Amino acid sequence: MRIFQLNTSPGGVPKLPLREAHCGALGLAGDGHIHTKIHGGPERALCLYAVEVITALQAEGHPIWPGSAGENVTLTGVDWAALEIGQKFALGDEVIIELTRPTEPCKNIAGSFSDGQFRRVDHAKQPGWSRWYARVEREGQLRVGQAVRALLI
Repeated sequence: MRIFQLNTSPGGVPKLPLREAHCGALGLAGDGHIHTKIHGGPERALCLYAVEVITALQAEGHPIWPGSAGENVTLTGVDWAALEIGQKFALGDEVIIELTRPTEPCKNIAGSFSDGQFRRVDHAKQPGWSRWYARVEREGQLRVGQAVRALLI
């Protein structure tokens, strides 16, 4: 398991790639949120997605790419369908996160889906396809290519 890509924007999507970033209690340095009632904050500090899910969605014909659906950290090698609330991961050498919940898809990511069908990644309707929110339990520096480890709860 590895960090495939790190992504930020001043607010909204797409989020664009960086080689490295500091990860604090409120997420990646330089990342902003337009709708703070539904994005950001300690319980939604990071939005995570898997490059394997993105690739599968591309194979279905969706124009999604890493960062276009608003995730801050694109991972590779994670068993995405097996994720659960409360799971903890070490990102790189310093950062520890805990999954808080699957994200709710919103119309702002419609451009990543054929015919705007952003509900394709609705966890309630299609588990294993949604992005995930996480809280940051330990801050630190993140870099593309760093290892990701599942931690025992």
